[in-house]
Amino acid sequence: MNAIDSRPQFLGALEQLEKLVRGLDPALLDHPTPCDAYDLRGLLGHTIGAIHRIAYIGEGGRGLDLPAAAGRIADTDWGGAAGRACARAAAAWADDDKLDREFEVPWGVVTGRLALSGYLMEIVTHTWDIAQVIAPETQLDEDLARTAFTLAQKILPAEPRGGEVPFAEVHPVPDDADIHRRLAAWLGRAV
Repeated sequence: MNAIDSRPQFLGALEQLEKLVRGLDPALLDHPTPCDAYDLRGLLGHTIGAIHRIAYIGEGGRGLDLPAAAGRIADTDWGGAAGRACARAAAAWADDDKLDREFEVPWGVVTGRLALSGYLMEIVTHTWDIAQVIAPETQLDEDLARTAFTLAQKILPAEPRGGEVPFAEVHPVPDDADIHRRLAAWLGRAV
């Protein structure tokens, strides 16, 4: 996994999220999401905050210096906030040399490649969570979800969960579940 340059998929995940959030109906912001810890407003703030965090890490900062929360965003500016965060992250990780440097992320010290892989998994998963509220009929990128699911299975063991591993237990899915539902279930969503 150390030879992977996940920046193309990472940038694709950012673009997918930004496109989804553009034109968001503010009336949906208080609706629940599949990520039980958050309503839509909270999940958007968390996801945009996570994007700023990985940008900050790429700029040389320590992952725990910033919360994975975006702060106050106007109800009508979620698309703009997502766009700004995505542009910052893309710029922060444009340098090839950062892929093999070590960075301090919330779960330890890892190479840039592994840091981006972890955030790719998070962004793809939360984009699916967000889509379930904004536009459940949206066709999300299956290749991104397959990459994120493969990463999730390598990075995050099925057991043990809870405590230091901030994910609920793996939930079963029907045999015909799509890749996004499989990813969500692996990360603890009851889908």
